[in-house]
Amino acid sequence: MSNLIDIFYRFLLLGLVSFGGPIAHIAYFKKTFVDKLKWLDDESYTKIVALSQFLPGPSSSQVGFTIGLRRGGIWGAILAFIAFTLPSFIFLYLIWYFGILQNDSIYVNSIIYALKLFAVVVVLDATLSMFKSFCKDKITVAIFFLASILLIFFSSVFNQIFVLFLCAIFGFLFIKSEIKTKEKIVSPNFLILSIFLALLFLAFSYEFKNELLNLFFDFYKSGSLVFGGGHVVLPLLQESLGEKIINDTFLVAYSLAQTVSGPMFTIATYLGADIIKESPFLGAIIATFGIFLGGFLLILSFYKSFESFSKNEKLLRVIKAINTGVVALLFATLINTIIPSAVYSIFDAVLVLIGFILVKYLKVNIFYIILGFIFIFSIKAFFV
Repeated sequence: MSNLIDIFYRFLLLGLVSFGGPIAHIAYFKKTFVDKLKWLDDESYTKIVALSQFLPGPSSSQVGFTIGLRRGGIWGAILAFIAFTLPSFIFLYLIWYFGILQNDSIYVNSIIYALKLFAVVVVLDATLSMFKSFCKDKITVAIFFLASILLIFFSSVFNQIFVLFLCAIFGFLFIKSEIKTKEKIVSPNFLILSIFLALLFLAFSYEFKNELLNLFFDFYKSGSLVFGGGHVVLPLLQESLGEKIINDTFLVAYSLAQTVSGPMFTIATYLGADIIKESPFLGAIIATFGIFLGGFLLILSFYKSFESFSKNEKLLRVIKAINTGVVALLFATLINTIIPSAVYSIFDAVLVLIGFILVKYLKVNIFYIILGFIFIFSIKAFFV
């Protein structure tokens, strides 16, 4: 019991202070659990991080979940997730509950406008960073452009899945892997993997009469297919939720999720509360649980067999191509939805460019950039 309490305490502290997104979270985890507490060594931690990148889902939360699993079994994993997620869950729910951004004053509208514009900066930075990481040769660049064209002109959740499947085929056929070993694959936990796939099948195949069930499966579907980190959940969520949430609310929730500590997937907290307005707290819990569950089921499925998968040449080619398709998915969302919903003038475009330079090259903390955007638009509203 004392071990479980310690797990909860350590992850709660990290949930309160871990600003900066998934990559920063992974650095916080290493400093705390490898360097300071010695819960695991560098090699073990590197394998956990690689597993989170190998599987779809919320990468930094999967790392935390796996550390909790190693330290305290399944209850340790659950407590690690709850503790790390709790601060951002509470903050985003309270922002929605008290309607801080829901009245129609000119200053609140200015804050919303600033948050929407900041979302453009963050997604633009994420898209370019991921392009640089995953599109390094002629084949992956070609896959990126083909996937981008298909996603920009034919936008739907089924087309997104089709494009990722097409990328996987191209990767298998055309990408050359630097690793030549043909490691024998160790079987994953098929029982847990079957549960994951069964839930995914229900998410895509059925429309339930119960609103809460539909909410769970909408978020489960999105969280289970995310390769490449929290930013990529945007296009999947937008397609999955459809008309249940207006685009302005979506972008505001996304920007808020950027400002708080902890996992970016707690965007589901704000959106779940907004969709189930008659029971907002229940909606927030179900949406948050749904968006994380798939990634955790995959960790439990592949935790013991990952090393063999990570050394298989054919599988690595497929994963490399899927990552390229994910970059195209994010780029298409930027072009089709995010920029048209936020950038309305030359002034906006210039501000986005300045924000991008501050984030990308000057490494200014995103919290200060958000405050700067809010200040600029508040002053602008005052003089209009």
